[in-house]
Order: sequence, then structure tokens, then C-alpha cells
Amino acid sequence: MRGMLMAASLAALIGLSACDTKEEAAAPPPPPKSMARPQQMYAGQEQIAKIDSAAIKVSEPGKLQMTAAGSVGMAGYKNAAFLPRINAAPPKDGVYEVDVVADKPAAPGAAAVTPIEIKKAWAGYPADHLKGVKFFAKTNSVVAMLPAS
Repeated sequence: MRGMLMAASLAALIGLSACDTKEEAAAPPPPPKSMARPQQMYAGQEQIAKIDSAAIKVSEPGKLQMTAAGSVGMAGYKNAAFLPRINAAPPKDGVYEVDVVADKPAAPGAAAVTPIEIKKAWAGYPADHLKGVKFFAKTNSVVAMLPAS
């Protein structure tokens, strides 16, 4: 009787242990860490809130035409610009990074999402290494690659 009870207990334990196994989904790898550091922003300058789209193209030798469209938190932002980040060495993937910044309004206004578009040329860009540009805003980033030539 005792042997039969032990055998039934062992069978129950094995059955219950099989019920508890779960396959854990592997967590996605973290995004690669940026090796560039941001440039110093002037007083009153800050990153725009969000970037919706971005594009780059070589407009003439030695100049890279950059365009970004996004939004800011209120009307009145001015002097929008791109601040290239500082790299110790050329990025291995050829994607350079820039911050999309603008001057905040002097007087606070009503919070209303306002579209903004920035078109500037990057003179003296690293033509030998550049394959694309990653544009940074407060809440997101967008990568624009050079068109195949």
C-alpha cells in the first residue's frame, strides 16, 4: 500500500511539474548606444519635440542638403537648425548624427502642437564616410540614407 501511494505521488509530481514550464520569449536586444556626443546648445535652444520625416541629398560638391519635418510644443519657435554631433572617429556604419534644434519662444504661450520644417546645408560634411544621417528630437529619431548614385 505504501509503495502504491509513493508511486501515485511521484506520478502526480511529474505531471504537475510539466504544467508549470513556460517558454520565455527572448527580450529584444537594446538599441546600439550612440558613440557621438551632442554639441553645446545656445541659451534658449532645445531639440524639437518630434521628427516626422527627414531626407538628405548632395546638392553640390562639398554640401549636403538636409531637410526635416516635425513638430514643436507651441507656436513661436524660430532659428531652427541642425547641430552635428561630435564623433571621436567616423561611425562604423557611416550614419552620422545631428540634433534638430530651434530657439524657444521668449514668452510662454498656449501649448499647441505646431509643425516645423528645417532645410539647411551641411558644408564640409564627411563625404568619404557618410552613408546616412540620424536626426534626433526629444521623443524620437529618424534615419535618412543617401540615395544610391
